[in-house]
Amino acid sequence: MLALLDTATGNVARLEPRDRGRLSVYLCGPTVSGSPHLGHGRANVIWDTLRRYLTWSGLEVRFVSNVTDIEDKIIARAAQENSSTAEVAARYEALWWDTMAALGVERPDAVPHATAYVDDMVGLVADLVTTGYAYQGGDGVYFSTESLPGYGLLARQDVGTLRAGARVEAERDAGKRSPLDFALWKLAAPGEPAWPSPWGPGRPGWHTECVVMSLDLLGEGFDLHLGGLDLAFPHHENERAQAVAAGKVFARRWAHNGMVVDERGEKMSKSLGNITSLPDLVARYGGRTLRALVLQVHYRSPMSVTAEALEQAQANVDRLDNFARETRDAGPAAPDPGMLARFRARLDDDFDTPGALAVVFAAVRDARAEPARAPALAAAVRECCEGAFGLRLWHEEAPLGPEVVALVARRDAARVNKDWAAADTIRGELQDMGLVVEDGPHGTVVRRER
Repeated sequence: MLALLDTATGNVARLEPRDRGRLSVYLCGPTVSGSPHLGHGRANVIWDTLRRYLTWSGLEVRFVSNVTDIEDKIIARAAQENSSTAEVAARYEALWWDTMAALGVERPDAVPHATAYVDDMVGLVADLVTTGYAYQGGDGVYFSTESLPGYGLLARQDVGTLRAGARVEAERDAGKRSPLDFALWKLAAPGEPAWPSPWGPGRPGWHTECVVMSLDLLGEGFDLHLGGLDLAFPHHENERAQAVAAGKVFARRWAHNGMVVDERGEKMSKSLGNITSLPDLVARYGGRTLRALVLQVHYRSPMSVTAEALEQAQANVDRLDNFARETRDAGPAAPDPGMLARFRARLDDDFDTPGALAVVFAAVRDARAEPARAPALAAAVRECCEGAFGLRLWHEEAPLGPEVVALVARRDAARVNKDWAAADTIRGELQDMGLVVEDGPHGTVVRRER
């Protein structure tokens, strides 16, 4: 059975499902206020791969991921674009799902939206006020972190240290008693979207929505809560705090993936100006290359996005495609059990995807060295890549007529000149011809969809 590092304990431990043979999983989803970036891509690819692996291993996985469709950034974007918050949320949610599909990420089993759960959130906040865990401030309702013993578990730090280092935001002057206290309900300014509540018209705080949605759809004591490391504190800790204060058994385990960093090793963030648009990267390199990029780094390690790393990811995909084409006529065979066992052993050990990839490439080498084993090893490679990793392999080349060759040449020239608009236009023309277009280290690659 798979073992993962539990953020709450700091230990790698086996996943023991609440219900035999079934696993309940919650992943913090997007705030649909803009284009997704590579950090979003990494988190969703790695946890989609985890979901696929668990399903491939025989577990029934109930996978839930939310959409935050009302939040300060959405309101600001709507004002900037002279649009409504609903229109902004719908537009960027559509972009999100299109981008995830390009990365091979499967849709969650349930996608709750924050605006559909406002009444439940009002009920939770009212209960916390009644029991003394929350209080009304000047511009809303806040959770009192000092009222909850053990607050700060997921930060893995002493609360005193957290308080000393906390950033005192504008909310504090409006009624916060402590810089660690966080908003449960925000009173609306004139013209902002609002819902009724006992404290006045407003909207829920960001930290509240996942509590009610996860418990509603997965029940108390669900198995696993996932997200990026930047969400562990304060966001996930604040979710946990509300659930505990409400007397609920929340997530039994927590797992977080590492950050995406730039070439200097700095976390990619809007404040640093080094955020990279994920749709742009997908358009330039292809979804399979980016998926391979994520898989070649351990999920807890920082992931650097460099030209060298992208070339290595594309080379890995090309090697696997070449092997799939070499062995497509090898004949039916049961997957090699030894190779599958080694693959599982790497993933079961804290989800070591780089180690599992090494097992796959060792099987490719063995198949070429030992032709008698090739059919079984090829079947195992396909099982691991397409079943567990969600990495589709190409078994045949696309026929290239003169028109396609000319378009590919024009697109490569546009990319050399960094004319991304022209390259994207030609990509669309090739896709309209029924071809899948990817960007390899040596230029545009077109293939026919299997």
